[in-house]
Amino acid sequence: MKNVEKCAAQGDVVFRKVSAVPDGFSRVERDGRLVVAHSETGHHHAIDDTGVTEYRSPDPLRCYLVFESAEHAEVTHHRSFDTHEALCLGGGIGAIWEVIRQREWAPEGWRRVED
Repeated sequence: MKNVEKCAAQGDVVFRKVSAVPDGFSRVERDGRLVVAHSETGHHHAIDDTGVTEYRSPDPLRCYLVFESAEHAEVTHHRSFDTHEALCLGGGIGAIWEVIRQREWAPEGWRRVED
């Protein structure tokens, strides 16, 4: 597992520590596993640790994680083969992490990266 304090990527997802959740993002009620990035093949990037709250907007490529009662959060890539290394996002209680799905340019325009 890789310990992260500022910025890291796990496949097509980038995690970046920030100072605040921007306006326009709403708290998402959590029921079990927090999937921060759904995968087209079912190998989601997810957090099982409690104490982390997700904030989303209509933008499907960005969300925020707030550590309300967690010191850190482990992001796991749920696939049994060719998996990405787990990340341990740090920062302590009150830390805020931006989660960004990467994009790439194609002849038809911008599209989400799929790994």
